[in-house]
Amino acid sequence: MKTVIQNPSPQITQTTDPQRLQNAFLSRRSEATKKAYRADLCDFSEYLGLTSVTNALKTLLSQSSGSGNSLVLEYKNHLIEHGKSPATVNRRLATLKSVIKLARMMGLVSWSIEVEGETVTPYRDTKGPSRAGFEKIWKTINPNTAKGKRDRAILALLYDSALRRGEICSLDREDIDLSAMTLWVRGKGRSGQKELLTLAPETVKSLEEWVEIRGDEPGPLFTNFDRAGKGQRLTGSAVYYIVQYYGKKADVNTRPHGLRHAAVTEALDRTNGNYRAVQQFSRHRDTKTIMKYDDNREDLGGEVSRLVASGISRL
Repeated sequence: MKTVIQNPSPQITQTTDPQRLQNAFLSRRSEATKKAYRADLCDFSEYLGLTSVTNALKTLLSQSSGSGNSLVLEYKNHLIEHGKSPATVNRRLATLKSVIKLARMMGLVSWSIEVEGETVTPYRDTKGPSRAGFEKIWKTINPNTAKGKRDRAILALLYDSALRRGEICSLDREDIDLSAMTLWVRGKGRSGQKELLTLAPETVKSLEEWVEIRGDEPGPLFTNFDRAGKGQRLTGSAVYYIVQYYGKKADVNTRPHGLRHAAVTEALDRTNGNYRAVQQFSRHRDTKTIMKYDDNREDLGGEVSRLVASGISRL
């Protein structure tokens, strides 16, 4: 059972402080990141039985170091008891920690959240559906329809340039220069800053075919064809559905990020394991992530297992 200690800190003297903190916390973040943070903060608000994030932040800011950490620890235990995965628990804790860290910088509190997260198994399947799998998916798309041209352009960016679905959804027509074969993309965790990428000729061809249908007017590069949202910017959920739809038609189990995995794995194959080049291609910040792809690509553990097993007589 949660314990909320109503002992306002003398630092919280204005009712505008929690709202100011919330605005500062969400400022200069992508829409996808804002949505994720709001969801985490709303969940914390619901746990406290409060009707708004502002009131939840006001309650959290009013605590002392001991009572604040106790409250967050009880929230963590609540999440675990309700079957939330370690990754979910850690993400929601990280959101609260980031809020309090910012509040401390703004002079609203003098403490920090010390509650530790849960242990998460680091293994991830990074192989994706393979080049052959992508080819099967590609061939299921009808290139003679407007929707088919749009979907091929999306899949080309997912695979050829290893874009994330959120990055694709945020693209505007003015972000691409087809004659220069370049694309400005708002990368993950880049605080709204865009990066300039060079496109492959095959990718440019798919984009040209789509833009010819779409037109050159400013606005979202990829829009919806469905009756309810026709003409509106395509959402991440829609991109997920598109990839799964064609994957099922091709009998290939995948998702948008799976195509990114496949692209990175293919890049390692094509460059003979050139980590630096592939890191620039995938825009991963940490080379260790590329090493995970390389380990899974070569299945080093499986190879050692076969060597160990083959040394034992089984007669």
